[in-house]
Amino acid sequence: MEKALVSVVTQKVSSDIDVLGFSGDTLLNNFLDFLDVSSKTVLTYKRSIRQVLIFFKENNIVTPKRQDVINFKRALEQKGLKPSTIHLYLVATRRFFQWTEQNSIYPNIAENIKAPKQDAGHKKDYFAGEQIKRILANVDRSDIEGLRNYALLALMTTGGLRTIEVSRANIEDLQTVGGVPVLYIQGKGRSDKKDFIKIAPEVQTAIQAYLTARGKVASDAPLFASQSKRNRGQRVTTRTVSGICKEAMRLSGFNSNRLTAHSLRHTAVTLALMSGQTLEEVQHFARHRNISTTQIYAHNLDRMNSQCEASIARAIF
Repeated sequence: MEKALVSVVTQKVSSDIDVLGFSGDTLLNNFLDFLDVSSKTVLTYKRSIRQVLIFFKENNIVTPKRQDVINFKRALEQKGLKPSTIHLYLVATRRFFQWTEQNSIYPNIAENIKAPKQDAGHKKDYFAGEQIKRILANVDRSDIEGLRNYALLALMTTGGLRTIEVSRANIEDLQTVGGVPVLYIQGKGRSDKKDFIKIAPEVQTAIQAYLTARGKVASDAPLFASQSKRNRGQRVTTRTVSGICKEAMRLSGFNSNRLTAHSLRHTAVTLALMSGQTLEEVQHFARHRNISTTQIYAHNLDRMNSQCEASIARAIF
């Protein structure tokens, strides 16, 4: 059984790994074909499994054992990779070897190997309402790029959008439901656009000003388009969205590594809770699959409202 893995995988890795692919009918491609997941997830699995195969090849491991997978995990930790990244690699590795065992190809040497513990809290800060006002006020709206950036920032903050949701949005996703303007969105891990957010009047005005400046475009065109010479009119990437957010923050004096595009989403969820919305309402608004994710925000807010440190200081000083 072990020789089968060597002949089908290791030799192929030796010749194909440098071009990020596996030509012909290889074991990895058979596994990827077996997966009943989205094309994006297939690519994630391929990249992840490639990492463990590279590790085996670099360490001359022909017939890998359980300890080799554990050593692979430790090597990732020593590289300083994020726990979430290591978790992703190990999930793919475990599923791969589960499949090889089910098909009598190779033993499941990755069974029950645990990934590093991930912090359930948030590592990004959020803004107060006045700070968001300052960020939006500092956006120069004298040209189409500024109009786009202002509309994008306002929509992300009031709608709690992720960068991928902004990138995927099309003009035709702007609809009216029960007389209320909404934006249908394709969320993380989703293949459809069934969820929607309601658009505040001020945000609707900003979006309309931007679309008017763009002129006539197809309804299936991206809601937010690139203004670069190379990609003008094409869909903004998540990297571009992140850059727009980060630059707007920097221009307003907020230049911390803990402040990112995702901080706008944190801000939206936090402000919703501060305004008295229930956990269930905020869960649906934020599109959290599990209410425990929403509770993290509530716990952080309770901690910020705690007067423990102030009372201790008064007692001492």
